[in-house]
Amino acid sequence: MAGAASSGEGPLPPRTFTDLYSKGFPMAEITASMVKSLREQSGAGMMDCKKALNETNGDMDAAVDWLRTKGLAAAQKKSSRTAAEGLVGVATAGTVGAAVEVNSETDFVAKNDRFQGFVSEVTGIALQKRIADVDALKGEAMPGGATVEDTLTDNIAKIGENQSLRRAAVVSVDEGTVSAYVHNQMAPGLGKIGVLVALESKADKEALEDFGRQLAMHIAAAFPLALDESGVDPEAVERERQIATEKARESGKPDNIVEKMVEGSVKKFVSENTLLGQVYVIDGKAKVADVVAAKGKELGAEIKIKDYVRFQLGEGIEREESDFAAEVAAAAGQ
Repeated sequence: MAGAASSGEGPLPPRTFTDLYSKGFPMAEITASMVKSLREQSGAGMMDCKKALNETNGDMDAAVDWLRTKGLAAAQKKSSRTAAEGLVGVATAGTVGAAVEVNSETDFVAKNDRFQGFVSEVTGIALQKRIADVDALKGEAMPGGATVEDTLTDNIAKIGENQSLRRAAVVSVDEGTVSAYVHNQMAPGLGKIGVLVALESKADKEALEDFGRQLAMHIAAAFPLALDESGVDPEAVERERQIATEKARESGKPDNIVEKMVEGSVKKFVSENTLLGQVYVIDGKAKVADVVAAKGKELGAEIKIKDYVRFQLGEGIEREESDFAAEVAAAAGQ
């Protein structure tokens, strides 16, 4: 439609899905679970979420953007909601660290000794063999001789609930240390959020390990999207730019002021979502990059964050829940 409008072959396209509906296009059904999901992502009110979904024909990402342009939501919420059960395992050995996520259907299984032992052993294998590929990891032998995949199948039969090896990651440094932190730890190295931080440095290993654990705690809490600006998804930056542009234009200010407002918003987005640009949660003042530089001077050796991994149980997995339906049924038109 945009091509037709720019070439003068037809009228400008309607601005919202509501406009499309008025021209005879079918509207998507807005369900209670959709309203709930949008509330969790945006933090906006129930009726605002319903309106946003109606305006965007049920497109969740577009609805978040719509709410933000209206000043009804902040940047997309880094939800701590877990949409799947199971455990995240982390393990380190000097300059190497590994993280693994194994999902289950219920939290009850995550408390099962057999399941916990399996996650710990698989994490250990990933660490020892430095395997980050899930398919390769499934083919590795467990201590008893059976493969990881066969052991998982056996666990499913004996525990009576579906389980899956979802992902794995490995980080390492040539010199320095890899530190770990587990949030909501249920057993040593097992919990809901697992973080690894790889620090390249010639500094004292014990002091470096302690500092790395503090950084890992920051990462668990602050949820950076990338280490620095170069690692931020360009599509995320462009999306932020478009939202900032629409909000700035609604202010009615001149174009040159709008441009400065947009650039300021984009710069703030990048800073708040990159590890080195974030304010260190432990002191709430300095940026992480400055904290790392200061620690290097204190220990007498430069410190570089080479890499990090943050696994949060169930992130990115959608699962419908019905306990919210009664609360929003009326607002959702059901």
